[in-house]
Amino acid sequence: MPVVNMHEAKTQLSRLVAAVQRGEEVTIAKAGTPVAKLVAITPARPKYVFGVLKGKYPPIGPEFDEPLPDDILAAFHGEGE
Repeated sequence: MPVVNMHEAKTQLSRLVAAVQRGEEVTIAKAGTPVAKLVAITPARPKYVFGVLKGKYPPIGPEFDEPLPDDILAAFHGEGE
């Protein structure tokens, strides 16, 4: 793990980033004291994978969009209690 001073890090940033892309870690020092570490980031994995549940549940039938029966609607509105 190379240690570079602040001035060198500023002037050689492209070279240091290339080293990080090769898997190295670079420590940046100020007045000989390490103050930061330059490391590669790992790509974030997708939050959602579309289609992962395909085939796990029965398909929604055509009646899904039909209006609810009156007795069920009445229960939602607090009627009939």
